[in-house]
Amino acid sequence: MDKKKSLLLLVGAAAGAVVYNIWKPVKSKLPVIQDFELDRYLGVWYEIARMDFYWEKNLKDVKAEYSTNEDGSIRVVNSGVNIRTQKFKQSVGKAKLAGEPNEGNLRVSFFGPFYSGYHIMHIDGNYEYALVFGDNLDYMWILSRTKTIPTEVRDKYLGYAELSGYAVKDLVWTFHEPNLPEGLE
Repeated sequence: MDKKKSLLLLVGAAAGAVVYNIWKPVKSKLPVIQDFELDRYLGVWYEIARMDFYWEKNLKDVKAEYSTNEDGSIRVVNSGVNIRTQKFKQSVGKAKLAGEPNEGNLRVSFFGPFYSGYHIMHIDGNYEYALVFGDNLDYMWILSRTKTIPTEVRDKYLGYAELSGYAVKDLVWTFHEPNLPEGLE
């Protein structure tokens, strides 16, 4: 392929990316929780459901663990097991508060200086269940401190997500292996 064709392909791909970012579904500015307590949010969260995307494609046993780094940022460790290959997959990233300390509004990065929105829309009083939106309608998670979630909490979160414009019919419900007795894990 000559240089002119290569340049045209490159320009076409860049233009396509720009058009996608302009036209992709964007949610309106919805209020995040205002009584957020980061220390209570830290720890392990199991993914109950997600809008599927590249990194999590075909993953089961998905969980995220949040802890604080020495610089005050938040260490994020996402992990899961590929259903097809049975290979463990892990990604380590960093998050930081994006608003006031009491707002459930974070920016998360797994790729150097590029950060994405992580907006905690609902969380129960005991910090056992959470509904998280990304910056657009392509990203959403329902999380739990255990591998299950009560039906009434699930339904509340699904209803809110649907009213917010999410296609909840497209959610992937994460499969979790049952807990093994201690010593057999």
